[in-house]
This record gives sequence, C-alpha cells and structure tokens, in this order.
Amino acid sequence: MNQLIFWILFNLFVLLMLGLDLGVFHRRAHAVKFREALGWSLTWIALAAGFAVIVYLWHGRRASLEFVTGYVIELSLSVDNLFVFLMIFRYFRVAGASQHKVLFWGIVGALIMRGIFILAGVGLIRRFHGIIYGFGALLVYSGLKLIRSQAAEVHPEKNPVLRLFRRWVPVTKDYVGGKFFVRQPGLFATPLFIVLLVVETTDVLFAVDSIPAVLAITLNAFIVYTSNVFAILGLRAMYFALAGMIEIFHYLHYGLSVVLIFIGAKMLLSHYYSIPTEIALAMVGAVLTVSVLASVLFPQRQAATPQP
Repeated sequence: MNQLIFWILFNLFVLLMLGLDLGVFHRRAHAVKFREALGWSLTWIALAAGFAVIVYLWHGRRASLEFVTGYVIELSLSVDNLFVFLMIFRYFRVAGASQHKVLFWGIVGALIMRGIFILAGVGLIRRFHGIIYGFGALLVYSGLKLIRSQAAEVHPEKNPVLRLFRRWVPVTKDYVGGKFFVRQPGLFATPLFIVLLVVETTDVLFAVDSIPAVLAITLNAFIVYTSNVFAILGLRAMYFALAGMIEIFHYLHYGLSVVLIFIGAKMLLSHYYSIPTEIALAMVGAVLTVSVLASVLFPQRQAATPQP
C-alpha cells in the first residue's frame, strides 16, 4: 500500500510540474534564454537531490544510492542526446519560440513510453533472468558503436514512422505558428508535428540504451522510473542551457561509451560478481568528469576555412 501511495504521489507531482510549466511559466511561446534555462536546470537538479533524500529516509542508503546512480547515468546519456535534438531543430529550421513546445510534448510522450518500457523490462528480467545478459551485450555493443561514431547525423527521410504518417495524413508546406494541426478545409498536420514525431521516435531509440543501463543498477521499478523521469524532466531546460555549448564537449561520447561498456559488463558479470552501487556511481562520475575536463582542456580544432 505504501508503495502504491508513493507511485500516486510522485505522478501527481509530475503532472503538477508539467501543468505549471505549460500553463503558467510558458503560457506564451517564447525563445528560452540561457539564464532562464540555467535556472530551471538547477531547479530540477535540486528537486532530484531532494527526492534522493526522501528515498534515503523511506528506503535507506542503498535505494538512495541506486536512485542517484540511475539519475546520473540517465542524465549523462541525455546530454549526448541533446546534440541530436539540436540537429533535428536545425534540419527542420524550427523557430526558437516553438522548440520549447516540441520538447514539452516530446517529454510527455517519452514519460509514457519509458514507463511502459521500464515495467516490461523489470518484468522480463524477474521472470527470465537470462535476459539480463542480452541487455548487457546490447549495452556493450552500443558502447563500442558509440566509440566509432564521430558525429550525430539526422536522416528523417529514412524514419519508417514518419514515412507511414506522411502516406496517411496530409502535411502543410509551411509552419502555421506553433500549431501541430490545422484545417484547410480538411485536417492537415504541420511540419511542427513532423518534428515532434521525429523527436518521439528518436527517444525510443535512446531508451533502448538508457533503460537497460539503469536496470543494471537496480530492478526496483519505482527507482528506475523516478530516476528516468527526473532526468527527462530536466532535459528540456538543459537543452536550452547547453544548446550553444554542446559542440564543446567533443570527448563526451567517448566517456559515455565507456560508461555503457562498464554497465554492460556489470550485467554480464552479475551472476559471478555483483559490483557495489557505490563503485558503479564512482566509476560513472569519474569517467564523465574526465571526458568533460578533457573536452575543455583540449578544445577541438576548427577546420581551416579555405581562402578564395
């Protein structure tokens, strides 16, 4: 019963924050400035820290460490994904005033999809424990693949969901303010909804890496879900805070690849040796810190512009 009450209270808190965000703080569409985005980013980090204290008082030190570790992993993977969102907005030339709306509804969809994925993943691992090795191998493969990738690329024309949608629903040629659908005279989708669809389907691919990574830390569905939710809710503000600086962290994807390989190895070795959560958190924090510092200390050289 206590667990059910916490599930209800937490989701009511999420709905309240989303309602305040859309209905009060961003009632009027506007381009989010750096100071506003930084303030919201720090607010979400502070709320996550406060929630970690609540988990500590409710379930003890281990559960609190599991939440913090899952939150750090999810948030760090999300930072790398921000570059993909930036590429999507540039590709579709989305106005700054409309980007917040796309990310808001994209996050709402992500919360629903990830909730389903988490419950399914926990259920599968508890019923078929051997599937944890499949998740571990997937993370190791994703980490190795990330090492080889040099730059994020966006190819909406290859998105099967988008191609199927365009086949059945007509799309206007130009944006219509901040609207997703218009009537002229039939129902037409706007390019802004196409952007939302690309963001949503892209997040599904992100979840394939991030959720198994947190499941490697704990199988407590509430901890996995809440750590994902806090990271996702802070993702939108973090995007606007880091949008102009994302390219600075050019070594981050190497650090994330090491994190994915480490977490995957943790899952593969779970039957023989259980790596303590404290060590996993310290390892993840150290790798990310080194990759960020390396990016700052050794900035990427800009390609020389050819002279006419």
